[in-house]
Amino acid sequence: MAEQNPDGMALIEPRSDRQVTWAEFDQWVDRVAQTLLGRGMMAGQRVGLVMANGIDLCVAYYGVLRCGMVAVPINPRSTVRELTRMVAEAAPKILVADAQSITQVRAAETGDAQIVVHRAAAEDGEIRFAELLDKASGARPMAPKDPELLAAVLFTSGATAKPRGVMLSHRALIANVDQLQHISPPPLQADDVILGLLPMFHVYGLNCILSHAVRVGATVVLLDAFDPEYVLEQVVEQSITDVPLAPAVISKWVDLPQLRESLAGVRRVISGATTLEPELAERFRLASGHAVEQGYGLTETAPVITATFMKEREDGTSPTPGSVGWPIPGVEIELRDALGGPATPGDPAQIWVRGDNLFSGYWPHGSGGPGPDGWWFTGDLGMFDANGELSLVERMGEKITVSGFGVYPSEVEEVLLEVPGIDQVAVVGVPHDVTGEAIVAFVVPTDSTADEQEMVDAVNAYAQANLARFKRPGTVFVSAGLPHSPTGKVAKGRLRTLARDAQTAGS
Repeated sequence: MAEQNPDGMALIEPRSDRQVTWAEFDQWVDRVAQTLLGRGMMAGQRVGLVMANGIDLCVAYYGVLRCGMVAVPINPRSTVRELTRMVAEAAPKILVADAQSITQVRAAETGDAQIVVHRAAAEDGEIRFAELLDKASGARPMAPKDPELLAAVLFTSGATAKPRGVMLSHRALIANVDQLQHISPPPLQADDVILGLLPMFHVYGLNCILSHAVRVGATVVLLDAFDPEYVLEQVVEQSITDVPLAPAVISKWVDLPQLRESLAGVRRVISGATTLEPELAERFRLASGHAVEQGYGLTETAPVITATFMKEREDGTSPTPGSVGWPIPGVEIELRDALGGPATPGDPAQIWVRGDNLFSGYWPHGSGGPGPDGWWFTGDLGMFDANGELSLVERMGEKITVSGFGVYPSEVEEVLLEVPGIDQVAVVGVPHDVTGEAIVAFVVPTDSTADEQEMVDAVNAYAQANLARFKRPGTVFVSAGLPHSPTGKVAKGRLRTLARDAQTAGS
């Protein structure tokens, strides 16, 4: 794109009033790649990017890829505990931390990783991000020629395990962008301006927004935080045409009086990362004049599998309630029963997927990836309707999805069991109008006479210090015991019912 449209606008960062053209973007990426190679980094080594959305995150990400190293995007709001675990697993040689994350990064156990500081003062032994952009000498770095080489590791809860690293090759990332562009008409074009609000430590923001825009030459407007009114102002001021969102944003926007006028110039509104309730989608359509397009994907699929905008609607109506659309070009989906055979039409069944966009397995050994025939089980249940549209039914595993981010209950339970005075913990998810699901924790104190409110306060305080915000329980119940199934397992279905009943009673 730097050769085709060097003076075209690539990235805009409104809060800092910064902009870069495609030529400048390309030059800065080269500098980062040359500097990393000049510091003795080698292909395949990892670089942790603990940064909020911004121009420099985009530059660092592509600089890492250009010289054959592996990017490890990490939530800059991760706790010290979470950072320590991810750093221990990925073993990055460099950690780039910004003003949001530098305090946690310094407090975490980072081994021999070199810390690079962005928009904060560097301490002894650290280097400034600007040093990565110093004009370097030497040959222009060349992107790896083998598409199967690892490009990124993104941590996710997966379907049946604790958070682990998803290994995405250059092939997988590029394939999903190309698959999207084979939709007719293409969902993104060179004259589009796309909202870059969704966090780029998440595959939705990283590949569907950033890399998709880079592929076609569209402009990305980068925002590092969500303020409902400010983001709408930027939609107007920056002439944004494509608005990818999570349901939590739609929920915050739907009642704003300026919504319809602010979105008048928008071509498409897309919701992803988690389920959008049909009632909220219809309210948004009536308030804004835009039918919300939806899709389905996972980190392991880089991420898009299906999309409702595979077929255009002439009447402006919303997608079929509950539908996540049709498989995109180059992606195959099969619904199978529990024995692996073809599912009975109309019955919920396991969703299996195949395509070039699939991951290479879980870090570090590639376990859990697609089988020899290329098929992989997503962990979800779904159904096809008579029109071939896919609807999701439920997850087979216990993973909870909060604002598009996966949370595995055992991770939260492990942390909360460290709270003094707690004997047992069980964590479940319940539906939530804004975040899709909310986390509910049931705790059993070691002392049956313990003060209930003091226990709740202690759990909340510990969670705040040791869990990222989206992993913290929204509600904590103190219980005398936990229900168990005949096999001795905690009966989480009964706990979900109790949590939903309490939710209904309190509403």
